[in-house]
Formats: sequence, structure tokens, C-alpha cells
Amino acid sequence: MTRRLSTLIITLMLTAAAWAGTVPAKSSFLPGIDEDSMRVRLDETDLQPLEGIWNYPTEHMTLGIERQNEVHGADYRIIYLAGDDIELLPGTVIGYLAHTAVASKLQLWLYSQRDRITLLKPMECVATLSADASTLTFDPPHWRVKVRVNLARFLPSIFRSISIIPDKVEEKVPIGFNKVYPEGGNGNRFNTIRYL
Repeated sequence: MTRRLSTLIITLMLTAAAWAGTVPAKSSFLPGIDEDSMRVRLDETDLQPLEGIWNYPTEHMTLGIERQNEVHGADYRIIYLAGDDIELLPGTVIGYLAHTAVASKLQLWLYSQRDRITLLKPMECVATLSADASTLTFDPPHWRVKVRVNLARFLPSIFRSISIIPDKVEEKVPIGFNKVYPEGGNGNRFNTIRYL
């Protein structure tokens, strides 16, 4: 009896741990959502700084970020509202965001592959929210292969003719989103009092 109970508890704990931080393998679709309906949805709720309509200039997309509780382990969903891609339907969930221990850092999942209108394989990275909540930047993961060879051990005479030339590493422009709404819509910053 005790053995069965402990096995059951361990199984439940492992299942809960595996389920806790995962997002769906395929994107979902929310019918009837476009930029206008997203503005109405956002106006009807008490907005958090991350929520709103965002521009994704790298992909020429307009996105909506809103709170959600359907996917366990993610606090927000990123919804495609408009863009140059005519095959992607407005209302398609293209990613998720979750809070971390650092207030300005978020865990970001963006779908990285596509099968016609369905997005697949969420790519995980870290996103940084600016202090005024007007930009959300991220750096997608880069895969590097490092090979180290100790040539001094094998070819000691070759080092007489080698020179070291410093190479300047170019700064990369960060990828990310710029907030369109509610910030900037009427010239006022987010969460500032506007006297009429």
C-alpha cells in the first residue's frame, strides 16, 4: 500500500513538473480577433504594462498581447492581428510569455516553423521589457560549435610565423516589439493621468 502510494505521488509530481512549463506544440486560432476587436478587449480590462497592441517591425506584423490562463506555465499570449503575410489568419496565437524572477525579464516562446496556416515548434528565449514598457526585445538562440585544438602541443615550430589580428565584433540590432496601443495613441504615456 505504501509503495503504491509513493509511486503514485512520484508519478504525479513528475507529470506536473513536465506539464508546468510547456506550451502547445501547435498554434491555436482565436476567431473574430483583429486590431479593432483587440482594442475593444483591451479597453474593457484593467491593463498590465505588458498588455496592448505591439508592432513587430522585423516581421512586418501587428500583434496583440493579452493575459491568458488556458496554457499552464504562460501568463500572456501573443496574437497575430495584421501584417504582410496573407496566409496567416488574424487571431492566430504566435507565441506565449511568462514572468520570471527578474521583473524586466520574461520567458518567451515564439513558434518557429510553419505548416501552411498552422505554426509549429515553439522556440524559447529570454525577452527584456523596457522600464517604460514601450519595447520588448529578445535575442533568438544562436547555435555555435566550438572546436579547441592545442596546436602548441602538436606543432611547436608553426607558432613562429603566426600573428594575432584583433577582429571587431559588430553590434547587432536587437529584435523585438514596439508598443502601439495604449501608449502613443493619444500622445500620453501608459498609466498617466489625462485631464479632460
